[in-house]
Amino acid sequence: MSRNASYTQLARDARAYIGQDHRYAHSVRVARCAELLARRHGVETRKARFAGLLHDLARLYSPQRLIAESEARGFYISRVEREHPVLLHARLGAAIARERFGINDPEILSAIEKHTTGAEPMSPLDAVVYLADSLEPERRFSERQELWELAMRDLFGGLRETLALSARRRAEKSARAAEAAASS
Repeated sequence: MSRNASYTQLARDARAYIGQDHRYAHSVRVARCAELLARRHGVETRKARFAGLLHDLARLYSPQRLIAESEARGFYISRVEREHPVLLHARLGAAIARERFGINDPEILSAIEKHTTGAEPMSPLDAVVYLADSLEPERRFSERQELWELAMRDLFGGLRETLALSARRRAEKSARAAEAAASS
């Protein structure tokens, strides 16, 4: 990350790159939430703000583009990622942050890369961006406020609970899909 990088200029560039108001507004909310969490937990706020702003650079790419651009960069693509290419947007977004936005800070790139599925280990900055993305105010699920309050008190406690909720929801969705397939 350049010492002279201005958040305002980065925000302008990110808005132009993302090209969709809704996704850009989400990215700004994530940046703001990341900054709040970072301040509360002693994480560098500038890094949190930058990672939050840039976390979804590839989120609007088509499945074909996600795979093609990942392959062009030599990324290993798992079977699950081929079945669900949206999972590639985090790793690809980190590459775009480096290539197009000049972000070279490994902590920021790690936080962008881990914001969707998490990974072991997760640094405090990784946790901040994951939680900011999962719990920003426009997310609409009943546990959101309670998880946000927990994350503000206990960063890694909030991370554990948010990851657990995500895993339960994926399991429920898979069970519903299996039921639907069995009944058809």
